[in-house]
Amino acid sequence: MDHSENLKKGEKGAWISIIAYIFLSFIKLYIAAIGSSDALRADGLNNTTDVIASIAVLIGLKISRKPPDEVHRYGHYRAETIASLFAAFIMMFIGVQVIYDTFKKVFNQEVIQPDMLTAWTALGAACIMLFVYRYNSNLAKKVESSSLNAAAKDNLSDALVSIGVFIGIIGAQSGISWLDPLAGMLVGLIICKTAWDIFKDSTITLTDGFDEEQLQRIQRSISKDAEVKEVLDVKGRVHGNQALIEITILVDPTLNVEESHKITERIEYYLDKKHDITHAHIHIEPYTEKQG
Repeated sequence: MDHSENLKKGEKGAWISIIAYIFLSFIKLYIAAIGSSDALRADGLNNTTDVIASIAVLIGLKISRKPPDEVHRYGHYRAETIASLFAAFIMMFIGVQVIYDTFKKVFNQEVIQPDMLTAWTALGAACIMLFVYRYNSNLAKKVESSSLNAAAKDNLSDALVSIGVFIGIIGAQSGISWLDPLAGMLVGLIICKTAWDIFKDSTITLTDGFDEEQLQRIQRSISKDAEVKEVLDVKGRVHGNQALIEITILVDPTLNVEESHKITERIEYYLDKKHDITHAHIHIEPYTEKQG
């Protein structure tokens, strides 16, 4: 299956997230209004912004499927990463807003005991989001989509947030009135933490960062080839859902072009079978005694 088909399948996960978030945000905001729960309101606002973030992911996946053109010779796969970055900014904004609004209510002593209906709403929402998380997490691994993986992380954080909201409301019902706004504030902190994780992963990708341990594993695999005298350099970068590897190796200078080409074919086979990397540029240089 090619990367374009993978991205197309990944869109299903984005659509499931969008539908779930629209439904849950409407229910939570309505129940929070009639049931007087700051925590559930914060959770509903979180889901509202998740709708925007999921749409951004969907747009990123669609743009990523566009074929290479005169300007984008490597394709448009990084649009997916930019979508993840955009989602992170939205999540951070709403997280800070939730923390500020909840703190202001506590400071002004505007705390009201929430209705039990808000607790059951939060628990039901958590169950729905855990299902969506499992689906998107498995799909992201299958299609190797960074933005869908970011969406799955967001799904999990939303499920945990709703569980925390449920606990906070139950506590408020038991007479500890400050637990509901506290749960609302924790919602904001979790949103910010998730946003930071997505932002960090996206910026590493956009600045051509790559897992150093994986590069070392690749270098060890190539070094095992009997005709590779030395692995001079291994570099890697991520382009959307693809890893691009550049390798410089030293070989016997007496080898002809055909023999050298067979070495590169073997290395490409190692990379594909052992490291699931299908895009590699292998540069061959002659080995000399001084280098050894």
